[in-house]
Amino acid sequence: MGPDSAPGPAVPWQKVLWERQPFPDNYVDQRFLEELRRNEGVRQYRYWSVVKEAGFVGQQLSCVALFITLWLYMEQGLLSPEMLLLTSLVCALLGYGLHQVLTSQIEPGCEPRTRLADLQSAAIFLSFTFGFSPVLKTLTESVSTDTVYAMSAVMLLAHLVSFPYAQPSPPGSLSLNAALFASVCLASRLPGALHTFAMLSCALLVFALWPCLLQRLRENAPNQFTGVCVGMCIGGVGGLGTQSLGGAMLLAIALGSVTLLCPLLLVRLQRHKDNIHGPWDEAEIHEDLSRFLH
Repeated sequence: MGPDSAPGPAVPWQKVLWERQPFPDNYVDQRFLEELRRNEGVRQYRYWSVVKEAGFVGQQLSCVALFITLWLYMEQGLLSPEMLLLTSLVCALLGYGLHQVLTSQIEPGCEPRTRLADLQSAAIFLSFTFGFSPVLKTLTESVSTDTVYAMSAVMLLAHLVSFPYAQPSPPGSLSLNAALFASVCLASRLPGALHTFAMLSCALLVFALWPCLLQRLRENAPNQFTGVCVGMCIGGVGGLGTQSLGGAMLLAIALGSVTLLCPLLLVRLQRHKDNIHGPWDEAEIHEDLSRFLH
């Protein structure tokens, strides 16, 4: 459909349907394409800003790699559950203090959760986890080891795919449940109930609490957030490299693709974006007309 080049009658054409006009139904005049608008409201991305945002995806991959590395160390007897619990406790206290500082800076007028409420939540979780550790230890005894590993891999992949990277605080229920399910499967293959308890406590710290702290850093301390993401990526590759050199190389390639190559493709392909808007779009009821109809 395009403008009619044939000379029409002397009566000017109007873009209305309720009046009879001496024109065909598909007639449009030369003014039809004057209302054409291209790429209206398109956001222009810069490469390094996209790389910075993609760092959240890269560090989440590294978190999964670090968790698997810790599990491998515990399975091989190179890391005791007491040491893992002590390290997790120190990291949790330091992270909680930093989170409180950042929260008070961002929300000075809001009433935050009390420390007593946070302590009660932590005590309830640790008590239930410790009490059910013997049950969780024997949860997958009737399941073959290959099946457990396959389920854990699928659940960790589901965690990465469904993770709410735009707003990870609090973590999405699907991603968190998938990560905890994988943690239970892996922890059930460890030697004792204390190992299971330590692994699940570490899983809560990595998959539930760490994203909340990282979101606060992204909002209030963007420079420190970038440094933390880089450090997590280096730590993930280095930690996995102590167990599997091939796995570390695959992780490094994945991190490079996600944080460097994909942003470059996004910026390069953005120049080919061509969205058109015009009088052929669906009609929208404006505010003044909606008032008249009501």
